[in-house]
Amino acid sequence: MPRSRPLLVLVTTAALAGAFVAGTAVGGPDGPDRPDGPHRGGTDASPVAAPFAAPGAPVGYADDCATLLEAYVERAVDLVGPWGWGDTSLYRGGPVLLEELADDGAVRRASGYAGAAKAPASQRATSEESGTNVQESGVDEPDVVKTDGELLVRLDDGVLTTYDVRGGGAPARLGRLVLGGAQEGELLLAGDTATVVAARPDGTTRVLGVDLGDPAAPVVTTTADYDARLLAARLHGDAVRVVVAAGLPDLDFTHPTRRRTDREALRANRALVRATTIEDWLPTVTEDGATTPLVDCSAVALPDEAAGLDTLAVVGFAAGDPAERTVQGLAAAADVAYFSPHHLYLATSHGSGWGCCFRESTGITAAYDEELAGTTTVHDLELAGTGTTYLASGRVDGVVADRWAMDEQDGVLRLAVGPSQLTGNFNSVLTLEQDGPALVEVGRLDDLGVDEQIKSVRWFDALAVVVTFREVDPLYAVDLSDETAPTLLGELKIPGFSEYLHPLGKNRMIGLGQGPTGTGRGWGAQAGFFDVTDLTAVRQLDVHSYRAGSQALAGQDPRQVTWLPEQRTLLTVIADYGRRGQTGYVSVLHLHDRQISNRMVEVEHGEDVAEVRTVPLGDGRVVLVTGSEVSYFEV
Repeated sequence: MPRSRPLLVLVTTAALAGAFVAGTAVGGPDGPDRPDGPHRGGTDASPVAAPFAAPGAPVGYADDCATLLEAYVERAVDLVGPWGWGDTSLYRGGPVLLEELADDGAVRRASGYAGAAKAPASQRATSEESGTNVQESGVDEPDVVKTDGELLVRLDDGVLTTYDVRGGGAPARLGRLVLGGAQEGELLLAGDTATVVAARPDGTTRVLGVDLGDPAAPVVTTTADYDARLLAARLHGDAVRVVVAAGLPDLDFTHPTRRRTDREALRANRALVRATTIEDWLPTVTEDGATTPLVDCSAVALPDEAAGLDTLAVVGFAAGDPAERTVQGLAAAADVAYFSPHHLYLATSHGSGWGCCFRESTGITAAYDEELAGTTTVHDLELAGTGTTYLASGRVDGVVADRWAMDEQDGVLRLAVGPSQLTGNFNSVLTLEQDGPALVEVGRLDDLGVDEQIKSVRWFDALAVVVTFREVDPLYAVDLSDETAPTLLGELKIPGFSEYLHPLGKNRMIGLGQGPTGTGRGWGAQAGFFDVTDLTAVRQLDVHSYRAGSQALAGQDPRQVTWLPEQRTLLTVIADYGRRGQTGYVSVLHLHDRQISNRMVEVEHGEDVAEVRTVPLGDGRVVLVTGSEVSYFEV
């Protein structure tokens, strides 16, 4: 059944008291032999009954599919109005229906790239072994190009092409394969297997396995279509995880007319919701022409902090074997997914910020609720092998903009949150720890960037660097060595702002963003070079200003950054918007002890500028990938 978008409205568990039993698994799908402990995602292809009962356990699970359906209906019946999902309390410049928001693409299907990444303070940040600049070391992210140092794999408009990059004057093309339904796809590479994950225009997700054993003749080995939209995908070793959201059932709702009152339409619409089946709520997977439920009823967690109404599924499988999967479900909505090496955090913010009761980041607005507005709900899931286990949920005051504002260190979740009606007109850094079924706030530092917006965050082992902006760029260094007492170490105010921060070793950092040009005529891209030896007195050593009207694309997509530590060189893509339209350059920034030198190389034009990649190889060489060419790039 077609799906609508999730409705981001709090549903309290009190309404579900008669619908499910809170508890830990005491019996598996086949009987009572499952050991005590957190419930783990199911693996069967179809929903099965599974008894759960343990008052006070971390999470509620339904006894069976009928009970799970009752829980969904109990949540949904109060969220339907005379016009369908939502009602006239949903606004985006006037009354708006959830279906309309779905039609105009209010929610980005792919994981957004904006902000900064994480690296241990004692290490240099480098690209992942696959050639992608990632948020977390050891957690690879999908991209349009991947390499193992000898073979380069590119996906462009649904066409997969392999190249030999072991040497020679130019990369040698080996093979080509057209992938149906993967025009917007991206790659993960593990050994001889490429996993292609594609968000499709109809809101579904296609996952393909491609055998690269003979790179001259790549072959599709598996195809799986999930009836759910893509939120995120990651690779831990050879374990692939795909996070999808089913959305709400697309029901044939009645609308008020001259002959039908609002009350009559509401009554009819609630009857439609009560008549739904469990198949209407759970996502499906289609393989080899057969469609089955993607997640078992017994594997759908019903968290206490249930923000919104949706069905999330975290699908885990070994690369090359997507049919043997584990799936953890979650009856909640989320629009932010952050992966650390050992955890997945799913988050939803409610309220767009100080002075406004609605969220703006996705276009979907939640009905004003004094209990919910101005908060962010976070769910914690543990990762092990290909399995995912729901652990806990919590809610904090403030708004999380995206995944780059989140970080996990030794089991402590660190968040950078923007202002909301509950916090005041300032930004905050806070810490949370798991306490049984709850994520509990244990530390908080407020009053960062009063009346300003967070532009970027960089997380280190015991440090957060936060950049806010209104007229100048305050850069804050926050000590996180005591998670219960985040402490401001120092701040630096300079013109412009950094949208992306990248560490260059123990004592240096670069910021890419926007600022006034060297001529004083307008604003353009800029690169700032910082000394962070003394965190109580961070200094800007040098700044390079680009042409007015230019933009450092790293702020939108950090995958367009490559750091070459042995050569003390950073490559980043700069877009220039001039009379010829959009022109893309690779900015070759050589970083000396206290200065930046720059060389600009024109490489692309038009929309393909966003697809430019500089891919590092293990021997110091770099491959340049543009819209029409794959070549070696002279650093």
